This record gives sequence, structure tokens and C-alpha cells, in this order.
Amino acid sequence: MAERKEQDSLGTVSIPEHALYGPQTQRAIENFPISGQPMPTAFIKALLKIKRAAAEANEELQQLDQGIARAIVQSCDELLADEDLMIHFPVDIFQTGSGTSSNMNANEVIATLASRILGDRVDPNDHVNCSQSSNDVIPTAIHVSVALALQQDLLPGLEHLEVSIRKKAAQVSHHLKTGRTHLMDAMPVSLGQSLLAWADQIAHCIAGLQQQRPELLALGQGGTAVGTGVNAHPQFAERFCLHLAKASGQSFVPAANPFTRIGSQDVAVALSGTLKVCAVALTKIANDLRWMNSGPLAGLAEIELQALQPGSSIMPGKVNPVIPESVAMVAAQVIGNDTTITLAGQSGNFELNVMLPLLASNLLHSIRLLANSCCQLADRAILTFTVNEQKLQASLAQNPILVTALNTRIGYARAAEIAKRAYKEGRAIIDVAIEETDIERDELTRLLDPARLVGDFDV
Repeated sequence: MAERKEQDSLGTVSIPEHALYGPQTQRAIENFPISGQPMPTAFIKALLKIKRAAAEANEELQQLDQGIARAIVQSCDELLADEDLMIHFPVDIFQTGSGTSSNMNANEVIATLASRILGDRVDPNDHVNCSQSSNDVIPTAIHVSVALALQQDLLPGLEHLEVSIRKKAAQVSHHLKTGRTHLMDAMPVSLGQSLLAWADQIAHCIAGLQQQRPELLALGQGGTAVGTGVNAHPQFAERFCLHLAKASGQSFVPAANPFTRIGSQDVAVALSGTLKVCAVALTKIANDLRWMNSGPLAGLAEIELQALQPGSSIMPGKVNPVIPESVAMVAAQVIGNDTTITLAGQSGNFELNVMLPLLASNLLHSIRLLANSCCQLADRAILTFTVNEQKLQASLAQNPILVTALNTRIGYARAAEIAKRAYKEGRAIIDVAIEETDIERDELTRLLDPARLVGDFDV
């Protein structure tokens, strides 16, 4: 491979001839051959947006020559527009904890392109990194990338799932089924009631994420090295946020206290907690679907999920609930990511957290997994399942727990005896109740009618 030689403050470095990055990036490549996983593209694009807004702010504040600033902006636009150029951001997730390697990677790539545009040297540190430090850039990139991912991917995914569940609930609300507690037969519910409970779980997740957006939009950029703003113009933070907000469509503002945004990552930890709530909600929905779909002969078989692929390499005709299983695995991963984020959030020592790349990677990973899973669950499981009305009715007719409706007429103890006899003899509860009470069949039919027992809380 053809190489070129470049120097930094530590000496001479050999770099692939084609690479847009410079010596500090190359040192990071050599120092961190850990996972083979570069930082997420969403994070890199947030870095580029930050560098672009910083150049515009520095031009306004006369901290950068206009030509240099415009060349930096143009370079960022080129990088943001061409996915193929992401190969020039190879630094591993498991790098220096401040993310300095990724910050310098961006600085060097932008400087190379800007130098070509300008026809003169643009310096990665003095120009591209003007008024900045890795210590405020990387925490800002976490906030920016996550805020955009939430707005563009996860919130729309969750909203689509909620709407889909409510739509399906309206379609199936007339179906009555045996309720279950402890996985055991309980009082009847409508299928619509079951689905509306899922929809409300998702609505709660959406509300939780929306509540955290203001904290995400408050940025520590301008705090530079430790929060004091050394080497940055006093108006830099405000001007920077104005330019970033204009370019991104998000209402970014300077944080009231940049020290907090640099020294801690409590906002990221709190957000991850809400992502974990989303994972738990999706697990509940996925498992309910799997149970209701179980069978088709020896399980509950209340619904039939869409057949998407053969379910076995050896058992012909077997079809499995693959979408709910996939979603359950995603939820497990998100919960694991939350543990990692929690531990990373504890690594704020004095004026800097030193597990920032790991935080960024895990947060964006969780958001991407959840967003994609919501859409698949909605489109390929919720909206497409069919109801086995015959099985629902057969189970309801044999459910002795319906005797609960007679408690106020005959008391708990007598009702329990009727239920036990119905279980033992495998008979319908109404037939046993006729023999054990003086209540007429017409009255028992009314009292034990599942449609009456589910109430009117529905779609």
C-alpha cells in the first residue's frame, strides 16, 4: 500500500496515501485495534455538523479568516452528503475516553478537504478546532446525535407502533377472550382492551422521551477544556447554537452550566433509563403475542401471526413467531446497553467523563434497534395477525372463573365450590351453577355473559 509521511508533536507517522486523515488518526488506528467497530455514522455526522456550526460562529466573531471558515463549511457539507467518505473515520469505539481521537479524526479530514478547496493549508487544530476542545465537542456530539436520532427515528417508530396498535384494537374490540393472571385463567377481557394496554405503554414511552428532549438540546459547547471557556470567544456558545439549530432544525441552546455537560453524563444515563422502559414495554407486547399465538394445537392459539418464514430445518410445516422473538432479543440488548451506559456514566472524574465514546455508541445502538423493531412489530405482527374466534369462544365457555360474577349473590365460598366442581367435571360453569343454586338459567346467562363482564372500557 502506498504511504505518505506526516509529522505531529510526537514525531513522524506513516499514513495510507489515499487517507484524508492525518497522523493523530493514524496513531489511534494503531493504538486501538480493539473491536473493529468505528464510531456510529450518526455520531460522525453530528461531529461534522458541530465543526460546520463552529466555523460559521468563528467567522462571525472574527476568530477565523472568512476564506478558511467557508472552506471548512464546504468540506463538512461534502462529507455529510457522501456516505462513501465515512471510510475516513475509522477510529475504534474503544479509544481514549474523552473521544479526542475521534475529534482529531474529524479535524484532520476536514482540514485536508478544506486545504484542497482553499489552495492553502488549513490546520486541524488552529482552524478546524478553533474555540473548541475534545472535552466539549464530544459531549456535544453525544447530545446532538442522540437528539436527532430520537426525532428522526425512534419517536416516529414508537408513534407508528402506537397508532398501529390502536388501529388493530378498534378492529378486534368485539372479540372476547379469557383474561389471564399468573398465566392462569381469569375474568374475561376484550381483545381490544388487551391491545389498548399495549398502546398506553408505548404512549408512556413516547412521553418519557419527549420530556427529556429539553435537557438533550442544552449543549456544553463553548466550555472548551474544563468548562471555563478558555480560548473561546465569550459569545461563541450562543452563536454556535444558533447556527447548529438553523442547520439541524432542532432548538439547541447553550447549557446553563457547561461544567455539568462536560464533567458528567447524567442526561445520557437518564435517557438510557427511558430506552430501557421502552425495551421492557416491547418485551411485554412481544411475549403476549407469542403466548396468544402459541399452538396451533397444544397452545392457546387465540391469534395467528402472519407466516413469514419456515420455522424449522427438520419439522415440515412449523412456523414460529419470529418478529416477537427478534423484538425480545432487541429488548435484552437494550437493557444490557443500559447497564453499560450506567457504568460509563459513573466515570465522570472532576471536570471530564472518560467513557464518552462508549456512551455515544451504546445510546445510538439502542435507539437504532428500538426504532427498527417498532416498525417491524407494527407492520409484520400487530397489523397482520388474525383472530381465532372459535378458540376464544370455546375457552370462554369452559372458564369456571366466570363464577366470580356470582360472588355478590351466593358468596365467595359457594362460588368457589361451584368453580371446583366445574373444573373437576370439565363442565360449563352455567350448568353446574343451575344445579348448585336457585338462580334461573336466564338470570345466570345474563350474570355470566362475558360481554357484560368486560365492561365498557374499550376503544
